[in-house]
Amino acid sequence: MSGQLFLLPVPLADGTAAAVLPAATLDAARGIDYFLAENAKSARAFLKEIGHPKPIATLRIMEIGHHPDPKAIAGWLAPVAAGTTCAIVSEAGCPGVADPGAEIVAQAHRLGIVVRPLVGPSSLLLALMASGMNGQAFRFVGYLPQDAAALTARLRELERHARAGETQLWIETPYRNDRMRDAVLACCAADTRFLIAADLTAGAETVRALPVAAWKAKAATSLPVLHKRPAVFGLLGPGR
Repeated sequence: MSGQLFLLPVPLADGTAAAVLPAATLDAARGIDYFLAENAKSARAFLKEIGHPKPIATLRIMEIGHHPDPKAIAGWLAPVAAGTTCAIVSEAGCPGVADPGAEIVAQAHRLGIVVRPLVGPSSLLLALMASGMNGQAFRFVGYLPQDAAALTARLRELERHARAGETQLWIETPYRNDRMRDAVLACCAADTRFLIAADLTAGAETVRALPVAAWKAKAATSLPVLHKRPAVFGLLGPGR
C-alpha cells in the first residue's frame, strides 16, 4: 500500500507558524520524516520552529529547487509509492500555488498515491481577500517581463482584462518591487484600482487597493517602500 503525499503550507513570515498554521497542520508536519523541499535550509528552519520531535539532521529532506527536474520525480516518489508518507514544502506559502510542486502532484496521481492538501496561508488568497476586488473572477499571472517596453505592454494587457471585471494578480522578485510599483503608476489609467499587498501576516503587513490617481496623489515619501518585501500586486477596473 502506498504512502500519502501531503502538501504542507509554511508561514509567509519568519516566526509566525503558531499564529498562522492550524494545530492539525502542525501535528501532521511533526509526524512526517520525509520532505521534498523547495529549499532545504528554510525547510529545516521551519521544522525546527514547529518543534519536530525528531532531530532535524535525521529527517530525509530532498531539495527540489524552484524548477524540479522532471527526471527526478520518479525517484522522489518511489519511497511514497512503497508506503512512506511525504510532504512537499515551499519556502513560503502553499506548494503548487505560485511555487513548485504541481508536476510532482500530477505524477503522484498517476501512481495512485493519495494527495492531501493541508490548511495554511496563501499570499495570493490573502491579498485577494483583503483587496476589495473581484473574488469571483480573478487570474494569477505569475511574474511579468523585466524589459521595460515588454513590461509596459504586459501591464496594459492586464489592465484591459482588469477593466472588463477580472481581477489580475501577480508577483515580482522583491528587490524589483519598487520598480514594478512605479511602472504601474506610469502606464495605467487614473481610475484603475491598483493593489499592493506586502509582508502579509508579518508585523509590517501593508494592504491597500486604491485608484492609480490616488496613489499618484501621495507624496513620493508616503508611497510604501517595497524593496525586498514579499508582495502581491493586483489590478481591477473602477467600480467593480
